[in-house]
Amino acid sequence: MKQKPTIIYEDDYLVVVNKPANYLSIPDRYKPDLPNVQQFLKDKFGDIYTIHRLDRETSGIILFAKDAATHKSLSIQFENREVQKYYLAIASGNVFEDQGKIDKPIAKHQSNQRMIIAKQGKPSLSHYKVIERFRGYTLLEVQIMTGRTHQIRVHLQAIGYPLAVDPIYARKDAFYLSEIKGKKYRRTDEEERPLVTRCTLHAQALVIKHPVTKEEMRFEAEAPKDIRAMLKQLRKWAATL
Repeated sequence: MKQKPTIIYEDDYLVVVNKPANYLSIPDRYKPDLPNVQQFLKDKFGDIYTIHRLDRETSGIILFAKDAATHKSLSIQFENREVQKYYLAIASGNVFEDQGKIDKPIAKHQSNQRMIIAKQGKPSLSHYKVIERFRGYTLLEVQIMTGRTHQIRVHLQAIGYPLAVDPIYARKDAFYLSEIKGKKYRRTDEEERPLVTRCTLHAQALVIKHPVTKEEMRFEAEAPKDIRAMLKQLRKWAATL
């Protein structure tokens, strides 16, 4: 059974949800009956207003408003880049610099659903910081200053460190323990199960100003089970000296 969203904060004005991976933020245009966070909240609260979205594959913090005035206030914060958005990303490769920025415009590919780096694209800015290094992989904290479609996925690919799992931008749809355990991995007749089968990206934290009280509020969501399992095995079998 598909894991359901978890409400981590709710008041008279807004709702903050921890979205599972492979769960839609809003209804699919062609398959509106697919499970999505917007409908999940409408069933509980009635009117719900979408402020921003997460990719289907991405887990973590997503914010909704309960009324039009709150929606407008929070939308303005997003538009004015007053909202702080932090993600955990497990990237392929060994990121050399402890921190850096990726300032590359993003545009939609003309012939498919991919996003690409293009001069005519929209300005896009991401800041990254190395949290932990492994052999062949790096755990990053990425703060996005803009909110372009697939921004982190495209930006990390552009600098040579795509997500460890990303079927579109890394051409890799799963992560297996045997990839890091090597000869120490004992194969059996049973087919090996992947540790992660979606993009290795998690929306960890969101900082906003409450639309009514004006108080700064920070919401966090722990990395889900699959990401924690991958990190556990990386620490065990791919730790750096």
